[in-house]
Amino acid sequence: IEHLSAREAEYAMVARPWPTELEALLQNRGLTRLYAHQARAIDAIRDGENVMVATGTASGKTLCYNLPVLEAILRTPMSRALYLFPTRALARDQCRALKELVAGSSLDGLRQGVYDGDTPPGTRTRLRRHASVLLSNPDMLHIGILPNHTGWGTFLRHLRFVVLDEAHVYRGI
Repeated sequence: IEHLSAREAEYAMVARPWPTELEALLQNRGLTRLYAHQARAIDAIRDGENVMVATGTASGKTLCYNLPVLEAILRTPMSRALYLFPTRALARDQCRALKELVAGSSLDGLRQGVYDGDTPPGTRTRLRRHASVLLSNPDMLHIGILPNHTGWGTFLRHLRFVVLDEAHVYRGI
């Protein structure tokens, strides 16, 4: 067991300003500053780099990917993102959190949803055709998406972001 002393939070600004709509969303949510690790991750993602963030629980990792994804969708509405979570419950929880983040903003109509074993067939079709942000899990990627890649052509053609949450638990194919 190692005991670590508390330390002051470090804050930083992103290198480039946010689009007006995203700046308004952040202001309305009281997100007036970012932790330094968030700003560094966001800047790297905006520069097209692959990024892995490993920080403590409740340190704002989700904003590291949600903000660049939302920015990309604002700038290029056909942009798509695939979020993979180790469990259905976590995907559904993160879907609710994303809906809450964009609620009441210009992104309130964001086309997003969970694609898992509990998703009804009609909803699966709608998500395949129209989702900007698809939240799923590795099993559904291998069972429902990749084997049917021709039906996912538009989504995959415009896929800009693949987010792996809890990457340390993935095993197998």
